[in-house]
Amino acid sequence: MYEYDSRVRLTEVDQDQRMTLIGILNAFQDCSTFHSEDLGVGMDYLTKKKRMWVLRSWKIVVSRYPRLAERIRVGTWPYAFDKMTGQRNFRLLDQEGQLAACADTLWVYMDMDRMRPARVDEDVRQAYTLEPRFPMEYETDKIPLLAKMEEREPFGVHTYHLDVNHHVNNGQYVQLAGSYLPENFSIGQMRAEYCRQAVLHDIIYPKVGCFLDGYTILLGDKEGKPYAVVEFRV
Repeated sequence: MYEYDSRVRLTEVDQDQRMTLIGILNAFQDCSTFHSEDLGVGMDYLTKKKRMWVLRSWKIVVSRYPRLAERIRVGTWPYAFDKMTGQRNFRLLDQEGQLAACADTLWVYMDMDRMRPARVDEDVRQAYTLEPRFPMEYETDKIPLLAKMEEREPFGVHTYHLDVNHHVNNGQYVQLAGSYLPENFSIGQMRAEYCRQAVLHDIIYPKVGCFLDGYTILLGDKEGKPYAVVEFRV
């Protein structure tokens, strides 16, 4: 397992001084980046090979949101590779060493020139040590779109939505989707599926649906074809 120690920063908390879901998500993304960089198969290495990892889906389960300035430990490890994909778990421990959050992710290895999935290079595969997957509930089905979903005001993609790959950042989709939740909604679980890339000046048309214990948000184009689908549960 790859781990790093940190503290909950002021920029990562809400009005109640609790770490936000986006703060946790970003800590997990940073952890996987640090892991790859320290193994020598990070962004510069992959760019030379015209390859990159693209996140296909998240599932984050939160049992407790750590508080401002609390010491935390963030960890990650891959547990499976397929021909063109990799799967990775994450965990966040609080200052008592108790599990605060865990996650499962699916990544696709991409050819940067053709923007199509590519076979995972053997040197990249061999750089990582596979470990048993985390004991959490895993998803086998796609996030279902609800029969009744309310359209919301479209908005354009701006530069501050973009990441180093020049498309909307994974966390930005979740943050944008979360802005449609009721103010008092407490997120216990989040799932996100990334269907295709939104880039600068694209227009996103949100749709919001409510079910028994949560909400589904579709962030799509004018025809309703999704860029991302995000599900929040209590």
